[in-house]
Amino acid sequence: TPTTEEMWVIIQQQQAEIQRLQSAQQATDNKVEATVDAVENGSLSNVADWVSKTSFGGYGELHYNNLEDNTATADKDALDLHRFVLFFGHQFNDDVRFFSEFEIEHSIAGEGKAGEVEVEQAFIEWDISANQTAKAGVFLVPVGILNETHEPDSFYGTERNPVEKNIIPSTWWEGGVAINGELAAGLSYDVAVHSGLKIDVADGDYKVRDGRQKVGKAKADNAAFTGRLKYTGIQGLELAATLHHQVDLAQSAHTTELDATLLETHAIYKNGPLQVRALYATWDIDSAMDALKEGADKQQGFYFEPSYMISEKLGVFARYNQWDNQAGSSNNTEYKQLDFGVNYWLTPTVVFKADYQNQNAPTGKTELDGLNLGVGWSF
Repeated sequence: TPTTEEMWVIIQQQQAEIQRLQSAQQATDNKVEATVDAVENGSLSNVADWVSKTSFGGYGELHYNNLEDNTATADKDALDLHRFVLFFGHQFNDDVRFFSEFEIEHSIAGEGKAGEVEVEQAFIEWDISANQTAKAGVFLVPVGILNETHEPDSFYGTERNPVEKNIIPSTWWEGGVAINGELAAGLSYDVAVHSGLKIDVADGDYKVRDGRQKVGKAKADNAAFTGRLKYTGIQGLELAATLHHQVDLAQSAHTTELDATLLETHAIYKNGPLQVRALYATWDIDSAMDALKEGADKQQGFYFEPSYMISEKLGVFARYNQWDNQAGSSNNTEYKQLDFGVNYWLTPTVVFKADYQNQNAPTGKTELDGLNLGVGWSF
């Protein structure tokens, strides 16, 4: 039993602890009152509202290419962080939103470096009505299968297919205005007026891919027009056709206007584990283009790609590609390439890829055969 003096010490200690707890409670009460005041005054509620309406995401892919040239002079043995992309978006209200895509290619950019820093998308989207939407800014041209949806977990093969790369040419973005909407159940449309390609005649460029200006002080003497119809009214089926027209592919830098029209059509069919993709694209360019490069007035290509999901995570594919940037010539200028390989999805948006390519190039051109490995992700 404690003595009177010991009891007095214990009581004093307890009293001190009570006072400390009372002080702490008062401080907590003060913070709660301050928080309530902040919420009532709108400062914290505004922050919470901004955060809830702002989105962030991205994707990326690392590639390893071990490819041998038929002449052993242009072998490719490289490891490359091909793309690192960040998405930023904001919902201003129920009808108006912003979306952007910021990309670094090949890991490092700058003078003399391998990569580039690009803004592939930056546009305002506005819901005009329940099934009509308009956009203005920098956006992806509505054409092909991969141009608008190209996250690495969404397609087979380490590299994007060479037909859409060399003929469409993906990834292809422009600045302008566009409207899209639904005409009937399963039938949608896109119409866009935007900046166009510019072939540098003085440098001898002739491939349509050479003309991408990427909306960097883009020469805009002549606008371009794109229209697309897409049908998805049957489960598992997508059919689409795109018509693109540009008055002058040289943007007034050539004595003759290089009138150019692109027609692209594709089909995607998915039934359980089986999926088939097929695409055809062709450019019809003014015959004056032929004087710059024989046969360049016609550029075309197609591919056919069946794939099969062996399990929930493992899929296999094969793809036949054929393209020609001088298809108007009677000479052998056509490329053919067979790809086959596997995708393994660690999660639905994280994928490992391995494929082999066998290429048949025109005489005297680089012909690359070999192995491609990759890892890709999106979130």
